[in-house]
Amino acid sequence: MVFGISVLVILIFVFWGALNPSGLAEQANAFLAFTTGKFGWFYLFAAMGFLIFVIYLAFSKYGKIRLGEDSDEPEYSDLSWFAMLFSAGMGIGLVFWGVAEPLSHYASPPQEAQGETTEAARLALRYAFFHWGLHPWAIYSVVGVTLAYFQFRKKKSALISQTFEPLLGDRVHAIGKLIDILAIIATAFGVATSLGLGTLQINGGLSFILGVPNQVSVQVVILLVLTVLYMISATTGLDRGIRILSNANLFLALGLLIFSFILGPTFFLLDTFTVTLGGYLQNLVQMSLRLTPFTQGTWISSWTLFYWAWWIAWAPFVGMFIARVSRGRTIKEFVLGVLFIPSLFSFIWFSVFGGTGLYQQIMEGIHLTELVNNDVTSALFATLQHLPLGTILAGLATLLIITFFVTSADSATYVLGMFSSNGSLTPSTKVRVAWGVAQSAIALVLLLSHGFKHCKRLPL
Repeated sequence: MVFGISVLVILIFVFWGALNPSGLAEQANAFLAFTTGKFGWFYLFAAMGFLIFVIYLAFSKYGKIRLGEDSDEPEYSDLSWFAMLFSAGMGIGLVFWGVAEPLSHYASPPQEAQGETTEAARLALRYAFFHWGLHPWAIYSVVGVTLAYFQFRKKKSALISQTFEPLLGDRVHAIGKLIDILAIIATAFGVATSLGLGTLQINGGLSFILGVPNQVSVQVVILLVLTVLYMISATTGLDRGIRILSNANLFLALGLLIFSFILGPTFFLLDTFTVTLGGYLQNLVQMSLRLTPFTQGTWISSWTLFYWAWWIAWAPFVGMFIARVSRGRTIKEFVLGVLFIPSLFSFIWFSVFGGTGLYQQIMEGIHLTELVNNDVTSALFATLQHLPLGTILAGLATLLIITFFVTSADSATYVLGMFSSNGSLTPSTKVRVAWGVAQSAIALVLLLSHGFKHCKRLPL
């Protein structure tokens, strides 16, 4: 029932997006404007509350509780565990926005600052830290630790609805199906949209390196080839396919990060990281609860509230996946690992790539903000182009996007299989392959209808 209804709803939205993308966009935008306009305060308090709660949980008496039997040991090494949760949690998005977001904020900053000024540069990186740092991982932590506790400690099925049993009682079997259906829909559209964005950026990388045309026909071929790759990975299971690819992602990301740091304005980047981290920590509470009711500005709604809604929509997928790979860890280990390690990596990533982009824009007079406004997918490659060994770095970045693409899609098929197999921790290959085809079908329809710009709000 859950599988059938979920597929039906997804098909309705896909055909709507294919036949009338502007109409779907209008409804999605209207819904998002209503929720952020009327309930923006709730999003901010919720995200801040999640952060406070998980930190308390880690250092309270509950932090010693093991997610599983008291004798269980972690199923995966610390390195593989971090690699898997990072690949599923941010992956493509971090590569996509690493340069583009700080440059966008620099051109159009928050807090009524003037664009393309020193203050705009400071705020640009500070808000990139904010949007990709502690708050999203706190949201993931709350969902993930709850799911892991119920799965491995209470021996419940791996379903979102099972976490509501203490609240709903026997009604969880009826209302819970609706909860699981919504989780499947949010996961399917969220991942498909990210896969589409990854396809666009891979095309941008190939265009830069090999001169491949940046057009829909090429993007369709890229999507189909990558679909074959992640379907092969989906048949190998969690221990082989996803774990090995996640480790490869981490090493590729570290390689790109280190070489870009060394070949870029190294000491400027160190200074930038230091001052931005200080500003982020100093202004964390103020940014967490900032709205603009007196000026009726749209920046917070367009960026912060959109991100908070996006992370919440992604939480069932990422939370379920990191719960699945966290058996045997204590709640304290889980929270501290999920909250702080990926956040620190994101801070370093934005400092290196966003900092390099800002350095080229401000110090070297390279007009990257215009490029971002025209084609956000090429921001990273344009920045790497102006570094020594730029073509090699661009090739490495393209390979990284491909491996993130495959890992994200494979992880999503695993989670969707769990959701639609009554919470089985080992969904069948047939179910995973079916969801893999469905994800690519959604992405393909959106590509052909030029719907990514319009439909990226569907998961929200």
